[in-house]
Amino acid sequence: MRYKKTMTAGEAVFEVLKIEQVSRVFTVPGESFLAVLDALEGQDEIEVIVNRHEGGAGFMAEGYASLTGQVGVAMATRGVGAANISIAVHTAFQDSTPMVVFLGQVNRSFKGREGFQEVDFGKNFNEVAKWTTEIDEASRVPELVQKAFRVAQTGRPGPVIVSLPEDMLFDEREMVFGPPTMIAAPAPATIEVEDFARRFTKAERPIVIAGGGIHSDDAQIALREFIEKFKLPLVSGFRRQGIIDNEHEAYIGHMGLAAAPKLVEHFKESDLVIAIGTRLSEATSQDYTLIGWDQQLVHIDIDADTLGKVYPPDLGIVADSVNALKAFTALDIDRDWSSWQHSCRESHQKLMDKEKDPSIYSHVMQTLNETLPEDTIVTCDAGNFATWMHNQLVIRDRFSFVGPTNGAMGYGIPAAVGAKTASPHRPVVAFCGDGGAMMTIQEIETAVRHDYPIIVLLFNNQSYGTIRMHQEMHYPDKVVATKLGEVDFAKMAESMGALGITVTKKEEFTSAFEKAIHANQTVLLDIQCSEEPYVSNGKTYEDVKGIKA
Repeated sequence: MRYKKTMTAGEAVFEVLKIEQVSRVFTVPGESFLAVLDALEGQDEIEVIVNRHEGGAGFMAEGYASLTGQVGVAMATRGVGAANISIAVHTAFQDSTPMVVFLGQVNRSFKGREGFQEVDFGKNFNEVAKWTTEIDEASRVPELVQKAFRVAQTGRPGPVIVSLPEDMLFDEREMVFGPPTMIAAPAPATIEVEDFARRFTKAERPIVIAGGGIHSDDAQIALREFIEKFKLPLVSGFRRQGIIDNEHEAYIGHMGLAAAPKLVEHFKESDLVIAIGTRLSEATSQDYTLIGWDQQLVHIDIDADTLGKVYPPDLGIVADSVNALKAFTALDIDRDWSSWQHSCRESHQKLMDKEKDPSIYSHVMQTLNETLPEDTIVTCDAGNFATWMHNQLVIRDRFSFVGPTNGAMGYGIPAAVGAKTASPHRPVVAFCGDGGAMMTIQEIETAVRHDYPIIVLLFNNQSYGTIRMHQEMHYPDKVVATKLGEVDFAKMAESMGALGITVTKKEEFTSAFEKAIHANQTVLLDIQCSEEPYVSNGKTYEDVKGIKA
């Protein structure tokens, strides 16, 4: 229902946040939006999480939104704050995560004079935001901020930038507010379902690949019912392993960086690819080589622009994943593909059961498979440590997995805190390398100060390991710019009020993690790996030298 109120523009921003049922805001304060912060003071409807760095605020908002499907809200000041938060905006864009980022702006009369920290946000964020707007007239705050929430959530979700000139926020006007955002959920047309049924019925080896469009409980249930009815093999897109219990008979692996050769082989054997809620990114499509001309592609996505962006589909359907999957499951088709599913699953099981390398990384993953609580939330930073995680960590039914598909370093710790704010009673574990962790490690203090305890597993090899690996592949024995210094991360964590534990050998990890899981406070485990010869799952530096893959 629409209603009117007379208030300042800063107060109107707060009013829209309440209408859109925002429960928390992540920010580094700035003088350019003090009028909004003033409106947030003294109320208990919206929690204000104060960060140490705008990048941390953005990653927390993105991690929160990735876990919940609700809009993540972050605030930062003018050009310098906007620059710091921009990598989180790019992460949200490539991950299709709904975010609204409020940025303070110079006074309207200062525009175009290269004012203090002035940046043209429309030009600056054009490539990494769904939409940007600058509000010059106070009376339009309800209209444009509510539109920002609508754009962020509808179609393919993504980040929206709202620029707030400092002087505008003090203007008082009669404001007109509308109802909260309603998210459209289009269903496939009857003719599209019939076309799908014809192709599906004729297929001998259909395969399903699903991505970030399977983000809600309803979507995961609908996906499971579809593959269970027809006994189909299921592949997850890059960093989307959480779409189903990895021990389900249909799950055959993760199509990410360095995907298992047998998984790629099975995928290319299929004659019908059913892609649901995935943009078939570079990593997921194995550098755009995954689907051949002789394979039929049915691509379902809520965003029309996604269809045909990488591969032209034989049948492209613009639809909500839940509605599409329910329509497919309801088809009266008297056949299943259980033998094909079993063959694919058997290959995956052999990969999981094979002897693991003797590294500390592998030992950690095996230990976690045995000890992680069933409702754990896992966040993942960028780095080669993640190859063990992707290949060995089993995501179970009540797990949640959050990781950036754009490979943003510094994501793991703040995203874990953002996830913890959404589910404070669930354990949250962040996986990081020392390179990525050091970029946002200050947010451990944020977790401690706001009492959102997380566990950080920091794999410390004193190098930018991924880049070192590529150096060895392309320029053997010519190592430059990848070596890092020694840091006592346990002491650093303790200086911020957390518990720091140093793990010098793999035999110490089990007891250290046991202590962390029962500590009821933020814990950082500094897992020292500098002497490890292994650079990725099952491969040493010697193995990768000169292969130029």
